[in-house]
Amino acid sequence: MELRLESRAIKGAIDQARLLLQHRRVVACMGDRLALMCLCLTEPIRPVMLGAATTEEEGFALVQRCKPDLLICSSDLETGYGINLIKRVHAVAPSCQRLIVLVRETQAVVREAMDAYGDGVMFKSSFGTGQGDFIQALQTLAEGQVYYPEEIRRLGALLPRPDVPPLVEELSKREIEVVSAVALGLSNQAVANKLMISLETVKTHVVNATGKLGAQGRTQLVVKAIVYGLIDPHG
Repeated sequence: MELRLESRAIKGAIDQARLLLQHRRVVACMGDRLALMCLCLTEPIRPVMLGAATTEEEGFALVQRCKPDLLICSSDLETGYGINLIKRVHAVAPSCQRLIVLVRETQAVVREAMDAYGDGVMFKSSFGTGQGDFIQALQTLAEGQVYYPEEIRRLGALLPRPDVPPLVEELSKREIEVVSAVALGLSNQAVANKLMISLETVKTHVVNATGKLGAQGRTQLVVKAIVYGLIDPHG
């Protein structure tokens, strides 16, 4: 029996990925060599791939040498740990976006990924399901937003966090609405359209919420809002 793939769907995904990646500089680090090879050889990614590694130390060295603007990293590596890698990369190259692909679907691993402030977090099993889609992650990151699909937000919200200090100042109802929309990966303009308020008002609420949560940047804002249970993880 001949195995045939839906060529129209595949071509559409490839074309979309090509547009999203055409001006990017990518480094990949994965413990699964077959998955890494498939990623590197994918037509839209191959021209923008600066290097690939299978260990934490090799991945860190690649980032320092190649200076990518996007790191795609799996949690499980041949040696070392992917979540440690994104922490290290954030410390030395904060402008490099970090997409972490979690192999194990546990609350503990989700917590580690959130604590490392990955700009995008998804499960390996969600590739191509439409729930944690790789293309959607690339698109959201390309727009400068954070990618935390519902399943990640849900597990993150369930985690007990006895070590979290109390909020110095509570967020207003409108600030929570704005942060909730940001957690969905929406830009400020998209948030303004969704809530029917001005762009400047959205920016003010984002700045105020960021300050109240002691966050630095959009990624920390979303993570801390999830940790404090301020937003509905189901969107």
